[in-house]
Amino acid sequence: MESLSRRQFLLATASAVLSHAAEPEPIIDIHQHTDYSGRTDEQLIAHQRKMGVTHTVLLPAGRFFGLEAMCSGNDRVMEVSRRMPKEYSFFANEVPYLSDARAELERTLKAGGKGIGEQKFMVDADSRAVAMVAEVAQEFGVPVLLHFQFGRYNTSYEKFPRILEKFPKVNFIGHAQTFWANIDAKAAQPVLYPKGPVTPGGLTDKYLADYANFFADMSAGSGLNALLRDEEHARSFITRHADKLMFGSDCNDAVGEGEKCSGSQMLTAIRRLSPSKEVERKLLFGNAQRLMNLV
Repeated sequence: MESLSRRQFLLATASAVLSHAAEPEPIIDIHQHTDYSGRTDEQLIAHQRKMGVTHTVLLPAGRFFGLEAMCSGNDRVMEVSRRMPKEYSFFANEVPYLSDARAELERTLKAGGKGIGEQKFMVDADSRAVAMVAEVAQEFGVPVLLHFQFGRYNTSYEKFPRILEKFPKVNFIGHAQTFWANIDAKAAQPVLYPKGPVTPGGLTDKYLADYANFFADMSAGSGLNALLRDEEHARSFITRHADKLMFGSDCNDAVGEGEKCSGSQMLTAIRRLSPSKEVERKLLFGNAQRLMNLV
């Protein structure tokens, strides 16, 4: 009996260890869209699972423009999230200069939205429209994700500290070309995908260091380019801002791997360039979980 019990114990222990080892490490993707470039829900779900993502934040478009990528709005991201609540959460969004924008943001946040964004509209970064969004975010205690693009979306990036300082209790998440180009102190503002070595100390580098309420969305070709253009700088940048960076994919392919999928390439880059496993887990899971209050 004693021998049999010991054998059972060892088998049970081995089984538990193997089961635990087989469980994937959790990964939060903070930047995806429904109906992105015509992609179906089934393709989106397969894409995220192929990358190994365990929880995805869906960012809706506002009423108009579809984020210039055929993305759908608040009701669609709520629909997918409610169908698969363990795998999906959603943000609220609306064109911020519409007269009823505040009401629409409040409606979607009351329905369970975890933040506001992607704010990708033709306004200045320190405009009254952005301030209104920040006011709603402050009321609900949620972050705001903004797309910064020179001459087009949330322009005058150099003025954004006015918003950061006016709303110190609101966490803002930067994203897109101008945000990532400005990791470089020598950034030429009209250049959206700069190449070559990075000189530390650009606006984005300073904002992340100086403002406790500013964070980074690593998604899309702009985020990937920022890491791969100068990998030595990328390692030091990740080390400096390890508590501020969050993985996002923002890719519209239906595959979830290979050269067309910037999300899977970003996962590879984060794993290679992070100085430690602890930092890697912050970027892929911990920072987003904490900032967005995700389970």
